Amino acid sequence: MSELPDAGTAHWAAAAVPREHVLVVDDDPSNLLVLGELLEPNHAVRFARSGEQALALAASQPQPGLVLLDVMMPGIDGYEVIRRLRQDPATSHIPVIFVTAKESFEDEELGLRLGAVDYVVKPINPVVLLARVATHLELKRSRDVLAARNASLEAEVARRTRYIELVQQVSVRALASLGEARDNETGHHIRRTQLYIQVLGEYLQRHERFAAQLLPRRLALIVNAAPLHDIGKIGIRDEILLKPGRLTPEEFEVMKTHAAIGGEAIDRAIREVAVDHTQELNEALDAGHLEPGAGPLDFLLVAREIAIGHHEKWNGSGYPFGLAGDAIPVAARLMALADVFDALISRRVYKAPMPLSEVERIIREGRGQHFDPDMVDALFVCWDEFVSIARRLADPDEPVRS
Repeated sequence: MSELPDAGTAHWAAAAVPREHVLVVDDDPSNLLVLGELLEPNHAVRFARSGEQALALAASQPQPGLVLLDVMMPGIDGYEVIRRLRQDPATSHIPVIFVTAKESFEDEELGLRLGAVDYVVKPINPVVLLARVATHLELKRSRDVLAARNASLEAEVARRTRYIELVQQVSVRALASLGEARDNETGHHIRRTQLYIQVLGEYLQRHERFAAQLLPRRLALIVNAAPLHDIGKIGIRDEILLKPGRLTPEEFEVMKTHAAIGGEAIDRAIREVAVDHTQELNEALDAGHLEPGAGPLDFLLVAREIAIGHHEKWNGSGYPFGLAGDAIPVAARLMALADVFDALISRRVYKAPMPLSEVERIIREGRGQHFDPDMVDALFVCWDEFVSIARRLADPDEPVRS
């Protein structure tokens, strides 16, 4: 190499294929000359004479595949350069080899601890340096290929997950529609309650009691499973389900069985899926200890919680099991509040839609009795959003009463 290159100048050797970019950082011109002559036959080399220039070039395009970095430089030394490279997401992946006259074990240990992939002591052995450069460039290429494959796999998994979720949602809506066909409630009720739960759940994600139970994936399962809350009504006789008026006490006892019917139906579906799984899974189902987190069964587990538990009450006076307080699954508590709010603002065969002032009074009275008190408090923080959903998706000719 006949003359020292200007800082930042790229020297490209004629080649049929692109060569790896190497950034050489040293404040000593003679060291840059030596390293440049050594590397240029096989690599595209750029040069920096200070830590500041090194950081600028490392962040520019084309980015280097490897940095050869001196330690002792005026201004920003090599240790500070690598600290900043590792802190910046745009440069944190670039491998760094220290090439320095600092030869103590403590210096080498510090360099490696800061994230260097190798440490070469001056005066350099050309064969050793070229071998280490080649090794670390090959490792970086392998990591880049693996990262690209992982990104491709993640994209494919995300695409298939979206497809499965779409099929799941279509299937759920189809099942829910079976219930609608035999009930006086409308599809708007299903969509409204889903949105109420979404709003309420997102607010409660910031609450210490619910944060761990309403992580984004878990909340999404609850929202998607909500349409199945009354699937058990398929098992209720028409003369009771479609009766145009209030039910007698005996008829109401029959109607109440829809929660258990729905839970049992979903439980059978879980068991059929579990046939091809482990004995432990079936034993857990028998013992009632299976919690969401079992992978492909998560959706059905959440749907069962909602179907069987959305008529339980905070004070233990609900049905079918008389559960109280935190013994009622969070998903069922969310569904209970959303379902009652929507029932109160809507027309039913036994009542006219209630004005919002009356709905507010009834729900406040149910705080700590029918409903989880913290959920009621959250509902009133989100009250305007609930009302907006109710009005936007109101049933035909049934505007929400103020």
